[in-house]
Amino acid sequence: MATPSYNWVSVDLAALRHNFSALKAWVGPAVRVMAVVKANAYGHGLVPAAKAFAAAGAETFGVAEVEEAVVLREAGVPGEIVVLFGASNAAAAEVVRYGLSPVVFGTESLAELSRAAVAAQKTIGVHLKVDVGMGRLGVLPAAAAAVAAAVQAAPGLRLAGLLSHFPQADLEQGDTHDQYQAFERVRDAIAALVPEAPLAHIANSAGVLRFTEAHATMVRPGISLYGYYPSAVSARPEVVLKPAMGFHSQVLQVKEVPAGYGVSYGHRFVTSRPTRLAVLPVGYDDGYLRSLTGKAQVIIRGQRAPVVGTICMNACMVDVTGIAGVSAGEAVVLMGGSGQAVIDADEIAGWMGTISYEVLCLFGSRNRHVYSGTDEAIPEKGIG
Repeated sequence: MATPSYNWVSVDLAALRHNFSALKAWVGPAVRVMAVVKANAYGHGLVPAAKAFAAAGAETFGVAEVEEAVVLREAGVPGEIVVLFGASNAAAAEVVRYGLSPVVFGTESLAELSRAAVAAQKTIGVHLKVDVGMGRLGVLPAAAAAVAAAVQAAPGLRLAGLLSHFPQADLEQGDTHDQYQAFERVRDAIAALVPEAPLAHIANSAGVLRFTEAHATMVRPGISLYGYYPSAVSARPEVVLKPAMGFHSQVLQVKEVPAGYGVSYGHRFVTSRPTRLAVLPVGYDDGYLRSLTGKAQVIIRGQRAPVVGTICMNACMVDVTGIAGVSAGEAVVLMGGSGQAVIDADEIAGWMGTISYEVLCLFGSRNRHVYSGTDEAIPEKGIG
């Protein structure tokens, strides 16, 4: 086994199970909850996160690409796996082999999916995506019925779902209500073409929390499954979420430097007094971006300490003058809690000028994983 690195992310699988259950209770028993686990489950580990959600009752999972879905199937994850970015013609056979549900956004992929399904003597459910204002993937509402009819006419295929996506549900103002009405009109038009009503899903985390009328028959939470509200306006005190990821390191060296001493590249920070510096083996290669320079703080011995000087590729420096007794090997929390001190992904996102989603993906993609909340042995990266 390889020697562990200095840095790691902790993932609390019990928190993931809690978040799924909290969202399921919010939407009620009549609405299905798709657990979105794309992007390595927002950095938390694709397979461990999916299994945690399955243990909490998830029966439908959302991934971006066929490759992710295959990993889940080969890890024994049951239920429906919806491939949100669809399947290329080259991947059609895998879609059929693994019983996946690809999203389609036109008629281009239908022929190859149909051929693969017929060859395997199987029927594949596909989900049709409609663009009601996102400007990303999806057919425009006026073309949706024709594509739905083409799906129904293709041997081996059936229309299993109809979906869209809200671009403004996390904002104070926006056209979310109008976009949902447009989605409902498409849903009504397609109902006459399909013997069995397909699943209808449009609500992302913000839609789930803010627009209960838009829950339809299934919702697709993402960031909220991992413990964060998509925006302040989306927060709901009735839905208590628990952040599942922490980011940890340790002190590599502690040194005393005099007043007037320049720290790191460019000497963007110069000490104003005799200073004790703790050098941490974490930098932008670990997802701790250079943009955090002059803004970030970490937690050592339950106290916050500022990161000083330019953040390097594999190192950063922290002023620990005010924290007695810090020495090499000391535990450091870059994200998470220690004592009464807490730094979460929202705060780090504010320092970076981004959103919590990116913070979680950065830290989770670049560092080994240590899991709690389960007795199952899990690989460090949590992929499979």
